[in-house]
Formats: sequence, C-alpha cells, structure tokens
Amino acid sequence: MNIKKLSGIVSLFFITIGYAQKSDSKFVVQPYLQNASPSAITIMWETSSGEESTVEWGKTQKLGKKSSGSAFDINFSESRVHEVTLEGLERFTVYYYRVKTGNLRSDIYQFKTPPFAEDEESFNMIAMSDMQIDSQHPEKFGEILQQGILSYLEKEFGGALPDNLALVMIPGDLVSSGSNYDHWNGHFFKPSHPLFSQVPVYPVLGNHERNTQFYFKYFSLPKNGTPAYAEHWWYKDYGNTRIIGLDSNDGYRDLRQQLEWLKDVLAKTEKDPKIDFVFAQLHHPYKSELWIPGEEDFTGKLVDLLEDFTNKTNKPSIHFFGHTHGYSRGQSKDHKHLWVNVASAGGAIDNWGEFEGKDYDEFTVTQDEYGFVMVEVSGDRSNPKFTLKRISRGNNINPKNNEITDSITIWKNNSIPDAPIPIEPVKNQEIKFNNIVLKAGHFKGNMADAFHAASNWQISSTKDFSKPIYDSWKQFENWYYMENRQKNDDLSDEKTANLEPNKTYYWRVRYRDQYLNWSDWSTISSFKTLSK
Repeated sequence: MNIKKLSGIVSLFFITIGYAQKSDSKFVVQPYLQNASPSAITIMWETSSGEESTVEWGKTQKLGKKSSGSAFDINFSESRVHEVTLEGLERFTVYYYRVKTGNLRSDIYQFKTPPFAEDEESFNMIAMSDMQIDSQHPEKFGEILQQGILSYLEKEFGGALPDNLALVMIPGDLVSSGSNYDHWNGHFFKPSHPLFSQVPVYPVLGNHERNTQFYFKYFSLPKNGTPAYAEHWWYKDYGNTRIIGLDSNDGYRDLRQQLEWLKDVLAKTEKDPKIDFVFAQLHHPYKSELWIPGEEDFTGKLVDLLEDFTNKTNKPSIHFFGHTHGYSRGQSKDHKHLWVNVASAGGAIDNWGEFEGKDYDEFTVTQDEYGFVMVEVSGDRSNPKFTLKRISRGNNINPKNNEITDSITIWKNNSIPDAPIPIEPVKNQEIKFNNIVLKAGHFKGNMADAFHAASNWQISSTKDFSKPIYDSWKQFENWYYMENRQKNDDLSDEKTANLEPNKTYYWRVRYRDQYLNWSDWSTISSFKTLSK
C-alpha cells in the first residue's frame, strides 16, 4: 500500500473517531433558564463532552436565529457546562429555543420575557425550598414538581407554562450535599427539567449547598452584589417587584459588606417609583415555630431593615425562608411585611413535637406539610396588590392534593378601618385591680370584604403611652400544633394581667383588617383600680 493511501486511511480513521466522540456526547443536565430581563435571558445546560455552545431561537418553532456562548469545566472531566445569553429580545414576548453542542440537539422549549413596570402586566411566581432528597421518600421533589406545581398550573390556568408562571425563587437547600457532583443532576435538575426549561429559577445558598463551586458554576445569577461576593447576594426586577437574594450561611451572615449592600439597595428602591413590592429570600429563619435551633439573628437584622423600608415607603415587603421543613406565615406587628417559610419541597418534614418549638405572636399559620407558595402580583399601578397562597401536598400521614391551606392579599395603598370606640372601662371608672376586662366597639373596615383580623391593646400609667405597661397583640387565627388557639375570640375585649391597686391607668386599642391595614388608635380612656 502506498504511503499517501495509508495516510488517507489513518486520517479518515481519526476523523471518524473524533466524529463518533462528538456524536456520543449526551446531556448531563437538560437546558434551564437563568437571569431573565425584558431584553435578555441566559440559557444553560451540561453535556458529557463538547465545546460548542449554541442556542437556536426565534418567535416561532422555526427558530431562525443563533447565539453562541461559552463552555467550562464542572468536575475535572470532559463534561462541560454551557452558558449562552440571548440579547435583543422584546419585552413580555414568547420565544422558542433549542440548544446545540456538536450533533447533540435538545427539544424545542419556550420562555417569556419579563415586562417593564410601566407595562402594568400581572404575573405569578412560585417560592419553594428545601428539596434536598429524603432517603425515606426520594421521589418527593419530583412529585411536588409534577403532581404539585405543573398540575396546579394546568388546572388553574391551562395554556402554555410561561404564560402562567414568571419565575421560581428557592431560598436554599437545593440538594442534600452540594459538594457531591451527582446530587445536582440526579436530585435537582433532572426532576425539575420540565419546569426550569421554560421558567427561570433564582436560588440562594442554603447550608446544604456547603458554598460549593458546583453551585456557582451551575447558576448564572445577577452580578450586582458586592463585587468580592458575586452571586452570594444580588437583586432582580420583574415588573413592579424587586427580588433580593441574600446569604444567611455561616461565614457570610456576619459580613458587614452584605448588610451595607442591602441598605444601599433599599435606599435606592425607596426612590424608585417603578418598584411597588420587595421580596427578599434567604435560607435561615429569624423565628421558627417548628424548630427553634434553626433560628439565626442575622435574619432578624434583615427583618428590621425591611420593616423600616416599608414604613418609609409604604411599599409592602416579604422575606421568604426555609431551613425549617414546614410552612409558616406571619406578619410584622406594625408594618405590611410578611414572614413566609416556603418549605418543604422534598426534605423530611419537621413534624410537630419532634423538635423544640414556640408559639410566636407574629405567626398565624404553621403546618408540618410539603408544598409550595404561589404569589400572584397585580400590575395595576393605580392600586397594586399581591395575593400569596400556600398550595399544600399534605404530609405522609395526611396527604393533600394541591389544597390551598392559607391565603393573604396585601394592597400597597392603605384604606384603614375606622378607629374603634372604647366601651369600658371609661371616665375613671373604678374596678378591681385583679379583674380588668377592656371592651371596645365593633370593627368597621373600609375595603371590600374587610374583617376584623387583629387587635392591639395598650395600658399605660401616663397619657403619652411612651412606655406602655401592657401591650397585647392578638390575631384572628393562630394555628399552632394543629389547633387554632384563637378560636372563638372576636378580638373586641381583652382580659389583662394584675395591675397595682389604688392607681389611675389609661388604655387604648386599635384594629387591623386582613390586608394588614391598622386603624388609628381609639380615644384614650381611663380607670382607677380599687384596693380590693
């Protein structure tokens, strides 16, 4: 055989081998969406080999356009994570796409770009957390995705998924061990593919992620946090809502830079007329009714900042969290700020009585159940509102099929109830110091269907109430340990603790509706305590 012919055969052999290697490339992680804006979106995926990172896209399934990006190592192997950003998109528009690496092509998926606030478009988002695998029920996260989220959206809205859901927030614990490479696809990406291939996902770090580089390579989050801590904290706007991601984990929650950054973001948001609501997410709770050992003071600092922000701006806020494996919803006493634990989306439930707990005043509902939270945001800028719903899957003893077990609507604009009228005691009425019952008149709200949702009673030894000696805040429901501890309390009277004899006291009360609007304080009344 001549040398030239042999050389040709050898070349063909290596070309064929190379082609076979490319064609043998497989998806390790199917395409998923990141960091959407009205004009751009990032698409990521992982293949077993191959450097090409191409997305074919367009407004129809014919596609027609192409964008390229980069590929990078994830696990010191031939496997590559691909990242491509599509730019020049039109706002609030449906697009179709598929990804390509060599001869490997995905199915065609679709997504919808976000609107601007001035478009006044309404949208839905989901918050869920703690889907790390439970060895006793390893398919639970997949069940919550398929029979939970996707089935619920199909039943409620029908039509295309991106038309019904704008984004998903995850406040931590996506996997049981962030340093285990196999957990990311096997436990998180594989079951969630039908959702995140069409709807962008925005996570923050939980303790189970272990600050691993896998997390930072798999997610392309906004890079607007403190430069030295990119993607540990960030913010993203969708319509009239600002979403803030924070890192409450050891080694980061004590960093001065994070709270200083947050103060700066909130200060800018105060002056931004396009933002009506602020939704923050972080992993650890400040207070936890099911699991006190999981509490962190850092989250209390966040709550203080958000309460102060809402007080200054009249822009309602939420902090979403997880860590405790169950649902809780509460609200700040003096502000339109919600406290919402959105777990568990797969992690083993923290059952009632299993750990040390506490009945906190802020929380009205706590459930040891699986599920997710849906937030429906209205784009009407004249009177913005959002409605939060808990969609429950129950627990292993009492399963539920997407039952709405809690709901609350918050309006940005205030329409306060009438101030309550004191009934007794009044006009220095003399009463026994150890048998004092305060009574006030009926609730009268000024919004459609408003009802009496909370009362705040105060007693003071001075007329200025600068230092009340008694301050009681009760809400219309308090579901703790599977019972409503506020059952049959109409909130119009209050039995107090013992006071001192032979003394003059002053008292007042205010009422709150279910939309978190407080009335003004009632007129101040007085009474005198007897010696016996």
